[in-house]
Amino acid sequence: MNPTLDVITYGEAMAMFVAAETGPLAGVGQFTKRVAGADLNVAIGLARLGFKVGWMSRVGKDSFGQSVRETLSREGIDQQRVTTDERYPTGFQLKSKNDDGSDPAIEYFRKGSAASHLSPDDYAPFYVLPARHLHLTGVAPAISASSRELAFLLAREMRAAGKTISFDPNLRPTLWPSRAAMVESLNALAELADWVLPGIGEGEILTGYTKPEDIARFYLERGASGVIIKLGAQGAYYRTADDEGMVAAQPVARVVDTVGAGDGFAVGVVSALLEGRSLPQAVARGNRIGALAIQVIGDSDGLPTRAELDVLEQADACATGAALTHGA
Repeated sequence: MNPTLDVITYGEAMAMFVAAETGPLAGVGQFTKRVAGADLNVAIGLARLGFKVGWMSRVGKDSFGQSVRETLSREGIDQQRVTTDERYPTGFQLKSKNDDGSDPAIEYFRKGSAASHLSPDDYAPFYVLPARHLHLTGVAPAISASSRELAFLLAREMRAAGKTISFDPNLRPTLWPSRAAMVESLNALAELADWVLPGIGEGEILTGYTKPEDIARFYLERGASGVIIKLGAQGAYYRTADDEGMVAAQPVARVVDTVGAGDGFAVGVVSALLEGRSLPQAVARGNRIGALAIQVIGDSDGLPTRAELDVLEQADACATGAALTHGA
């Protein structure tokens, strides 16, 4: 029996080896193994919040692929449409450890991976179309032409079925044949989405504009219902046809690992919007979960469970209520 899914996403997961010591990767002798992937991080985050999530991919018939499958099982993510490909391996990556809050160095070993052979042949209407929502990132469309074809097929089919779509550009310039090809493809994919979630730097590259309001207008004019632009320590800017505003960032005492912040932000925004929250509320949750993600090592380690998030949001509500009462 096929479960009724809340969210569908797809892409590539890789084994990730995180350095146990600081310094250049060439000198590191010990690593800790985890599993990583932008779309998988979002799937994990949404599953921890109680959503029924299906993740589509291909993994190799190897220990890395088994690690991915074990992660999916542990997190409660449906893997009916994850294929074990006996011809190609699961990719992996190395990530450095930094103590100063700067972005870590990452080296990828993914060329010719099983996931890079994703294609429209992996599309199963009976599995995808009953879902409420599709989340896409710009990573999976970058890994191969056939995977890019699958991204557009999924978006067009879900849009035709009247389902909602979120899109995080998540730029990976080195995976594209050219910057122009990246910009053209990802903007075309964004035109099929309801909610577009670029970072400010990504928005500048994709639209040519430098101001958040201009970047947002670019996507609204092309069909988006809402655009949320991540501004790092400044928080996030949102805009719809009827409203716009800023939501302050969550304070973070110490940044441990910046990788995964955008995925955590997407988890917060998408989960809140699927719950019927307002866009400002969704952005606030995105800021909160993004802040949690950067305080731990590992791309998904900081993503909260529903119980953990409820405690944090209730504390915020109490603090806001107390402030309003004091002000009165």
